[in-house]
Amino acid sequence: MYVILLHDGRRADPWGLYVGQTSRDPDWRFDQHKSGYKASGAARRFGIRLLPDFVDHLNPLKRWEALEVEAGLAEEFRLAGVPWVEGGH
Repeated sequence: MYVILLHDGRRADPWGLYVGQTSRDPDWRFDQHKSGYKASGAARRFGIRLLPDFVDHLNPLKRWEALEVEAGLAEEFRLAGVPWVEGGH
């Protein structure tokens, strides 16, 4: 699991989060997003940095667990009032 801090200055509330899961190192996956390889558009264009404190306690997860946790974590961020959450689908 990993969470990326997003910032889009064109939005009224420019800060957001991207929630994803990978079997690779999250730093490596973040670099992939930024380079455009298998990238989320939001993570590629607006990704600032990883927020490991949000998910380090969850890792590692089995693939089937990660899919459920990814969706659940994104929903928890939305319910907590984060105005812009990507991923977790």
